[in-house]
Amino acid sequence: MLKLHHAPNSRAGRIVWLLEELGLPYEINRMAFSPKDLKSDQHRARHPLGRVPVLEDGEVMIYESGAIVEYIIARHTDGALKPAVDSPEFPMYLQWFHYCEGMVMPPVNTIVVQTLLLPPDRRDATVLSQAQKLLTRAWEPVETALAGKEYLISRFSAADVMLGHAAFMSRRLGCVPETMPNLLGYISRIEARTAFQRGINT
Repeated sequence: MLKLHHAPNSRAGRIVWLLEELGLPYEINRMAFSPKDLKSDQHRARHPLGRVPVLEDGEVMIYESGAIVEYIIARHTDGALKPAVDSPEFPMYLQWFHYCEGMVMPPVNTIVVQTLLLPPDRRDATVLSQAQKLLTRAWEPVETALAGKEYLISRFSAADVMLGHAAFMSRRLGCVPETMPNLLGYISRIEARTAFQRGINT
């Protein structure tokens, strides 16, 4: 059975959501989002930097949420949640799948550090403001791409697991303005999915 090493309010939520969407059996090792658990010798043996998610599948141990998503789809489905490589939608699927970590999550990480992880006396208002503006700008191409569409391609896909989770997190951080109705509607559709609700509350 698949085993996911998980901490709340992290990218690991994407993997629980994916597993729920696919209906795959899994177990979870829930850890606190704190150095005591994540930086322990036991967890560093799974991930040398003490991060989550980490997936165990028999003898396989793999980290990085995007890699885990691709691994699960390739090893444990018959191509679910992913267009065929010869599909006209495949290039856009790849683009949005990787846009998440390339363009969206770097400023998200900075915002989380500047608002939650650093003590108040070490926070930098200029760095925070720059990251917030960068994050909002990063959503502008997605707002355009979602015009007249429910999801990033013609159907719900693993790209939505990646980018939809990031959109949800960005909204919670206050970086999705009301001037982006397509993105706001997309986030609402993501939040309404039963599998997402199970994943985000795990």
